[in-house]
Amino acid sequence: MGVRAIGVDGSPEAVSRLAAALRAALDGAGPAVLPVRARPGAEPPLPEPVARAAAEGALPDGLAVVVATSGSTGVPKHVALTGDALRASAAATQDRLGGPGTWLLTLPAEHVAGVQVVLRALLSGTPCVVQDVRDGFRPGGLTRATARMRHGARRYTSLVPTQLARVLDHGSAPLHALAGYDAVLVGGAALDPGLRARAEAHGVRVVTTYGMSETCGGCVYDGVPLDGVTVTLEPGSGRVVLGGPVVAAGYLGAAEATAEAFTPDGFRTSDLGALAPDGTLTVLGRADDVVNTGGEKVAPAAVERALLALPGVCGACVVGLPDDRWGQVVAALVVTGGPGPGDDELRAAVRDACGRAAVPRVLHRAATIPERGIGKPDRAAVAALLERHR
Repeated sequence: MGVRAIGVDGSPEAVSRLAAALRAALDGAGPAVLPVRARPGAEPPLPEPVARAAAEGALPDGLAVVVATSGSTGVPKHVALTGDALRASAAATQDRLGGPGTWLLTLPAEHVAGVQVVLRALLSGTPCVVQDVRDGFRPGGLTRATARMRHGARRYTSLVPTQLARVLDHGSAPLHALAGYDAVLVGGAALDPGLRARAEAHGVRVVTTYGMSETCGGCVYDGVPLDGVTVTLEPGSGRVVLGGPVVAAGYLGAAEATAEAFTPDGFRTSDLGALAPDGTLTVLGRADDVVNTGGEKVAPAAVERALLALPGVCGACVVGLPDDRWGQVVAALVVTGGPGPGDDELRAAVRDACGRAAVPRVLHRAATIPERGIGKPDRAAVAALLERHR
């Protein structure tokens, strides 16, 4: 039946329109749905790769949703998700969380995490409650939206770390409301252990999620894959490979990229990982983010964890900057609450946790970490900012 672009702008009305289109797509009564950030009511044009795939009859069987990736490489891809994959993801999530419930949407509906909240609500038979985020996420809006949720039912929502931090910083009614949820999924970017500890100290039931558009969103919860999902490490590279029924059918209009990323074992991610003996996954960061300095490889995620473990550090993003002598040097952008620890203390913490090679040679403080997409650090913007402050 082709693909239809649906404009969404963060309003409940737009999400209601999207939900109806998703229901028709899942039932086979309507075209696949591509949510696009746009004014509702206007019919956005299909991106060229999607339009071409539809015109050539190159859409996979059972296609229900097309989601654009956040374009970390600068060129978004268009992920083809089948109804079977989406149902498998929703069912596995429901089983892991303890049963069906009412879902609150606080995320942009054009991203896979937002689409999944709407779909989980549809497939559980309960209306999705929507927080109006046309003007951005506001903690007070979460309080008001939570008040509209059905009493007596289990309550779920999905946030990115920056949203969780804003609720914690606000406190009072929004934090009390969030503590009433049976599970608060947090994904889209790595969750600072200190932020998680703060949330749990206030009674928030945090569940970290790992996944991407190519796996119908989160498919590893608190390091443990959902039922039916497989996690392996690619020999030699250590890249995380995610398999199972939640894996997408590929990219539309991008045969070469599909062949490279989708293998018989599953989706070959861009992330490096480590598996514990019990199968628990630790994500070490993106393979192309690794800093090669003086012949030693440094994982930015490990440096970020060391920085974030210090009291007073609210955010950290680590990148590699080109250097004539070392090849690259480790550079860190740090957000602190108040004065926070000094530069020597920051560097000492990294040295103790990660070794001398990982110590940031460039260190700069800022009020916030630049972001792209849905709560992900914009490493290119961070690198440009740090380059200016060398």
